[in-house]
Amino acid sequence: MSAFFGSTHRHFQDEHGTRKLADRLEDLAHPAFEARDRDFIQGVSMVFISTVDGQGRPTVSYKGGAPGFVRVTGPSELVFPNYDGNGMFLTLGNIAESAQVGLLFIDFERPHRLRVQGRAELSNDHALLGLYPGADYVVRVTTSQIFVNCGRYIHRNAGSTPSPHVPDPRGRQPFPAWKRLDLFEGALPAPDARRVDEAGGMIPIEAYPGEDGA
Repeated sequence: MSAFFGSTHRHFQDEHGTRKLADRLEDLAHPAFEARDRDFIQGVSMVFISTVDGQGRPTVSYKGGAPGFVRVTGPSELVFPNYDGNGMFLTLGNIAESAQVGLLFIDFERPHRLRVQGRAELSNDHALLGLYPGADYVVRVTTSQIFVNCGRYIHRNAGSTPSPHVPDPRGRQPFPAWKRLDLFEGALPAPDARRVDEAGGMIPIEAYPGEDGA
């Protein structure tokens, strides 16, 4: 019995003659991190995470931080922070309801990608949060399958620069300009509303300067 493939996957594999290849790739998948997996994961500055809500509806989110923001903390465990976002909490809400997640790590400089499947849980443990100034939660993932994907279609992105909004060692980051848009007047949490007032108030979308951290 395959842990990866059901009848629909097998249909396409048989149609294209790739069943043996797919089985070999499944054989190469592993539940615990190998040294090269750890080195790759702990050197990236972004990860894409897929989650599912209680109605089975999927979503995919991008999470970014300083290189090393994803930490391998055990043979089959990794953690990463959740920083301030748009307030929808789609990823965290989905994890709280349905723990199954998929992670996609990509190196755009030397095309390579690694996929991690597992179960996630949220933690506000002070010791973990202490690793990530500026984070409101830490996501802990226990892995079930780790496997490499073909990297040939990854577009190279040389000269990438980390976002200025990644929290600094004291947890500080520039206030996001999008929260000043008049579209969100009356909808912001009180601390953000105060920051908007301190910054000079709301602005129309035509005056939106982008998120360069200035």
